[in-house]
Amino acid sequence: MKYILNRLRGDKVIWAIVFLLALISFLPVYSASTNLVYVIGKGSTIGYLIKHLAHLFIGFIIIFWIHKIPYHVFRALSIIGIPIVIALLIYTLAQGKTIGGANASRWIEIPFVGIGFQTSTLAFAVLMIYVARYLAKISNKEYTFKDSLLELWLPVFAVLIFILPSNFSTTALIFAMVCMLLYIGQYPLKYLAVVLGSGVAILLLFLVLAKAFPDSKYFSRVKTWEKRVERFVDNTPNEDDYQIEKAKIAIASGKVYGLGPGKSVQKNFLPQSSSDFIFAIIVEEYGFVGAFVIVFLYMLLLIRFVINAQKAPTLFGKLVIIGLGFPIVFQALVNMAVAVELLPVTGQTLPLISAGGTSIWMTCVSIGIILSVTKKEEEVAQDEAERKERDEALQRIIDREIELSSNDDTNDNNNPNPLEPILNQ
Repeated sequence: MKYILNRLRGDKVIWAIVFLLALISFLPVYSASTNLVYVIGKGSTIGYLIKHLAHLFIGFIIIFWIHKIPYHVFRALSIIGIPIVIALLIYTLAQGKTIGGANASRWIEIPFVGIGFQTSTLAFAVLMIYVARYLAKISNKEYTFKDSLLELWLPVFAVLIFILPSNFSTTALIFAMVCMLLYIGQYPLKYLAVVLGSGVAILLLFLVLAKAFPDSKYFSRVKTWEKRVERFVDNTPNEDDYQIEKAKIAIASGKVYGLGPGKSVQKNFLPQSSSDFIFAIIVEEYGFVGAFVIVFLYMLLLIRFVINAQKAPTLFGKLVIIGLGFPIVFQALVNMAVAVELLPVTGQTLPLISAGGTSIWMTCVSIGIILSVTKKEEEVAQDEAERKERDEALQRIIDREIELSSNDDTNDNNNPNPLEPILNQ
């Protein structure tokens, strides 16, 4: 353990918060999984717990591996990544996966592994790094809106357009975070206003097309969005009432100290009790105290992101921390706001706590990159020394193998037939 701790680089407070959030997630996920086991009759509680443990274990491996990589490497990778994620989004949308007649083209299945992967989460991370790279590139340079139209906005809107048909909440979240990053990166407000207007116009066009082609699978989610907004604004009854009401009952039942670990009642009625509405289960079992701890940890994480962004040695590093860190906290706030009915149902998970592989892994990718930026000069030098030592050790092994191979060839030439001495007798 000490060996591993000595090799953790970057902000130790971020490491601690991430570990605490992951640790806190086990009991709520284990408790909420009984809904899937005893109500739906799928799997076992231990099986879901082991699955969640495996997701988190892989996630921490991802963090450890990525945080060792110099963060400037991701600057170049984002350029390569944009066309790759756009191609993945097109493939995801085109596969035509539907559930109950509605468009559910959010996941693709990784071949030979059988694991579902939500491509929009990967696109989110790649796009934020790409925008940070662009802002760092044009810093202190004269440019016009036309200059940024092709290099910046074409990739941004390409990503958003291919996510929109199946996932409006993620599209809105990405667009909001991109605009936030551009504002912080001092992108001209007049240009940003044009983009905001264009975004609204594109959304309206999408809705008009949905009305014109109501039977198209690409517009099937629009009815769900309309119902959720109508229900939130006018209290029009729909299927989301059931989830919201059960979540509110769970939160009200928790009071100050909660019912106790595993004693939630509403977990048996909430369909997404281990993912989208896990915050309601946490409040029911651990009360106001549990809710306060969760909110406090996310706020502390936000403060550490702000502090490290100020300390980052380059503009690109500052923007990467903001672009990847703020969405994690913002997504958590959205998830909690939905549970208490401050926002319509969105389907956003609680980062590092909700069950789910893709959401955990992509959050861990973002955390790993942020930790790479927060590394101090001596830690960077230490990583370089370790890398150099590994390379030298590998080179010694290769040289030794070559030497042994040369010796074997020499022996074979000196004695081409090992049976000749025996035959000569």
